[in-house]
Amino acid sequence: QVQLVESGGGLVQAGGSLRLSCAASGRTFRRYAMGWFRQAPGKEREFVACIYWSDGSTSYADSVKGRFTVSRDTAKNTVYLQMDSLKLEDTAVYYCADHTGTEYAYWGQGTQVTVSS
Repeated sequence: QVQLVESGGGLVQAGGSLRLSCAASGRTFRRYAMGWFRQAPGKEREFVACIYWSDGSTSYADSVKGRFTVSRDTAKNTVYLQMDSLKLEDTAVYYCADHTGTEYAYWGQGTQVTVSS
């Protein structure tokens, strides 16, 4: 079993920055990847970014490429999402998820990010 706890959300003006954290506990071996997803009101949850645990390689949604950076601290079992140049359309609940190699099997409770004009 894996527990994920996100933090770092909040209210920020457009153009500003926020850094989200996601601390994982429980099963810490054989971690394949961790991802960030978001869900805006009235929309489906969408992929934002992910990082592969073994080599730190990353993948991003086109909508955030060049503005968001995902990173990890393997010693702390923590993944981060640095969000810069935030736009109104980035407003959403952000979730981190643990990928077992087969699927994103574990999810955090989510943290709200609100971007204001």
